[in-house]
Amino acid sequence: MKTTMHLISTLTLSLLAGSVLAAVSPEQAAKLGSSLTPLGAERAGNADGSIPEWNGGLAKNAAAVDGRGFLGDPFAGEQPLFTITAQNLEQYQGKLSEGQLAMFKRYPDSYKMLVYPTHRTAAVPDEVNAAAKRSALNTELVEGGNGLKNFADSRYYAFPIPQNGLEVVWNHITRYRGGNLRRSIVQATPQTNGDFTLVHFEDEVAMPTMMPGLDPDKAANALLFFKQRVTAPSRLAGNVLLVHDSLDQIREPRMAWVYNAGQRRVRRAPQVAYDGPGTAADGLRTSDNFDMYNGAPNRYDWKLVGKRELYIPYNNFKLASPEVKYADILQAGHTNQELARYELHRVWEVEATLKAGERNIYAKRRFFIDEDTWQIAVSEHYDGRGQLWRVGQAMLMQQFEVQAPVYAFEALYDVIVGRYLAIGMANEEKRSIQYGTAAAAIDFTPAALRNAGVR
Repeated sequence: MKTTMHLISTLTLSLLAGSVLAAVSPEQAAKLGSSLTPLGAERAGNADGSIPEWNGGLAKNAAAVDGRGFLGDPFAGEQPLFTITAQNLEQYQGKLSEGQLAMFKRYPDSYKMLVYPTHRTAAVPDEVNAAAKRSALNTELVEGGNGLKNFADSRYYAFPIPQNGLEVVWNHITRYRGGNLRRSIVQATPQTNGDFTLVHFEDEVAMPTMMPGLDPDKAANALLFFKQRVTAPSRLAGNVLLVHDSLDQIREPRMAWVYNAGQRRVRRAPQVAYDGPGTAADGLRTSDNFDMYNGAPNRYDWKLVGKRELYIPYNNFKLASPEVKYADILQAGHTNQELARYELHRVWEVEATLKAGERNIYAKRRFFIDEDTWQIAVSEHYDGRGQLWRVGQAMLMQQFEVQAPVYAFEALYDVIVGRYLAIGMANEEKRSIQYGTAAAAIDFTPAALRNAGVR
């Protein structure tokens, strides 16, 4: 009897494990584009209509685009429905996260949320929608969840109908960013009095399917290639970072290199992962804080808490406007909330707990991921004592002319010491993000870093 029960238990566990790793059925996948949006969100609005039905997202000609690529604001004439402050917080706290509530507590006199009508503006090209459906039918997690298989032919949105928290996080990691791109951005780490010095970056992102000369074997397991050059201040100018991110990180972990302009040397950079220090971040972010979260998820146990309605930054065209200066955005304590736009949206809530024996400065993390775009909108990071330490928010918007959900910028707030980091602003740069850029494989090799770092 004991032997029989053991066999039954083993078979049951095997079936459960298989259900975690398996792709969804054709019947489930058929919901994409019908009761679900093509990317897996609920198409219908909510019960009281405060979240409308998704109707295809923002049109490619939703507003003017100037000669430098900066977008007009399709909702420039709208007024806030209401403003959340520390004084009326209790009325709205059911639709705010713990981290958001902490911001009101930390800055009771200045922190606010201007809440506007909700617009479900998310849209991606038809071929990306088709790729998401292929992902639903074919993509699986590798054993342990630290990678993907049967995904190379899809490339986007690994699990549009997720079954667990780890699959939700992989959707953020594999979301559509607009293909190859180049951008000039700034990062700032204001002091408690508001003083700041800008760090200027030139970022390049290349997708393996859009890189002539890339070895086919390398392309099959590549997620993306990333190169970042510091252009100012002068003490940092010329330093270059190169990252090769993979799909199956068990088979091939992330590889990174840095070129130090002062030493004129290229070195491997294993610290550019997990909780390694972020570039020129004054200790205010880790490597895996960039893009709200990136890299291998193997050090955490991931729990899908569920889905809820939350006030999150959305359609932040004003914050990306060239008419707004960096000094208008960067203030003491937090960025200028008068310029920020919030809307009510459904989000997936995922909680990550550090595994026994693993190391990261964050013992627990919580992510709130927009259902329409799979972008992390709000993050919470806890220290080893269980104390809330850092709160992240990404200022979501739609790059409508190329149909790519993006961030106006992202910020990470240290609610203990009262400082923050903001990265991704481009308001005063010569032009906005450039899409469809050429990216040859030879330009994303360690040997090419020295030339990229010439001042």
